[in-house]
Amino acid sequence: MAYYRIARPLPAGEPERIGILLVNLGTPSSPSYLGVWKYLREFLSDRRVIDAPRILWLPVLYGFILSLRSLRTVRNYRKVWMREGSPLAVLSAALTRKLAARMESLLGDQVRVELAMTYGAPSVDSVVAKMIAMNVKRLLVLPLYPQYCSSTTGAVFDRVCLALNRWRWIPEMRFVNDYYSNASYIQAVADSVREHWRKAGAQSHLMLSFHGIPQVYVAQGDPYRDQSEGTAMRVMQNLQLAEQDFTLAYQSRFGPVLWLQPYTEDSLKALAARGVRDVTVASPSFAVDCLETLEEIAVEYRETFAKLGGKLEMVPALNDSEAHVEALMDVIQTHLKGWI
Repeated sequence: MAYYRIARPLPAGEPERIGILLVNLGTPSSPSYLGVWKYLREFLSDRRVIDAPRILWLPVLYGFILSLRSLRTVRNYRKVWMREGSPLAVLSAALTRKLAARMESLLGDQVRVELAMTYGAPSVDSVVAKMIAMNVKRLLVLPLYPQYCSSTTGAVFDRVCLALNRWRWIPEMRFVNDYYSNASYIQAVADSVREHWRKAGAQSHLMLSFHGIPQVYVAQGDPYRDQSEGTAMRVMQNLQLAEQDFTLAYQSRFGPVLWLQPYTEDSLKALAARGVRDVTVASPSFAVDCLETLEEIAVEYRETFAKLGGKLEMVPALNDSEAHVEALMDVIQTHLKGWI
């Protein structure tokens, strides 16, 4: 058996194509204990996610974290699971279809847009193989993470390189590290907040809640905090908010280590202590709504703030909105220069 995978001959006249590979984190295949256990095993076994010695981490992971965390995570997924599947998978697929249609309207048969997941299905390996079979000679990889983070964006890079590792021939490749300061993306986030306030009939205190990472990752050179703050400041300026009307926080911490602060839950308590009773929460680090927005923010944090006497409303992620499609088109077209 050959060590390298073979690219099969294509029909005569098959055009060379550009591939746009969108990659999101991934999701369990079902809101069942086994489905969640398998997903968490793959996710939490990645050293990009948990950078600890394997000899120490894996016994802890398999010993009790997977069993305990899977039980809690199953309950949370069941609160938000959609008829078509996991929100992250459903909404990422809808976004991909719209981007594919827009690219086809511009470039016709010259381009293919596909979606893969870092963990779970469809895997990066299977989608890369599919694109090579489509005669993709140039590949643009776009992780659906506006801010670069080693745990997410870096993991996508690892998976793509691993997927190409066993091919005799590999396509020319470009990789989008981030788009946290892209003007179209900032405008889309700010406009989504404006639209939420318009429908609510009033403006309230804005909290931008980003997914957190361990502080040690930042100390070791991860630019995520700087880029998150960069996004937040640009959104605040676009909305022309005064400093006292805006809060930046980090959510979804895990384990005993210190994560980026301030924590979202602590920030909500501080706002309540200041007398703030109405809070709007948006999460610019999430391209589409998922467990962390639909359950952690819209359920857990809403209940937390309600107990403190306040009202919390969540701004949906950009999802498959036209503004999001146009923002990603701007990112894609910038990185396709010289290929078209």
